[in-house]
Amino acid sequence: MINKVAKVTVYVNDQEEAKDFWINRVGFVLKEEQPMGPDFSWIEVGPSEDDSTNLVLYAKAAMEQHDPSKVQHPSILFSTTDIESAYEKMKQNGVKVGEMLRMPFGTMFSFHDQDGNDYLLREDK
Repeated sequence: MINKVAKVTVYVNDQEEAKDFWINRVGFVLKEEQPMGPDFSWIEVGPSEDDSTNLVLYAKAAMEQHDPSKVQHPSILFSTTDIESAYEKMKQNGVKVGEMLRMPFGTMFSFHDQDGNDYLLREDK
């Protein structure tokens, strides 16, 4: 029935700051940006032009007015084929990263966005 994860919404305080973080620090590309009124836009970013799973950087204030219970941070795990390189690149780009965790089921580390939300990046083998 479900064949993929299409989009994950991340509620952010400042959409422009979030867009800058994901594009210029993490290396994502802008997939879509459309105004949704005078104060916010629909912004989607993703790992590449070809990737079909995107993050929607949605204005937290707009959702709080509509449904405050929805703004809890989602748990998102991203994947990479070169964890060491990704770790070093994020550090060089000023991303706050946690320690590298080497577990029997995979190597991973946490990182934080501009609002302090945390994510995991795990190496796929």
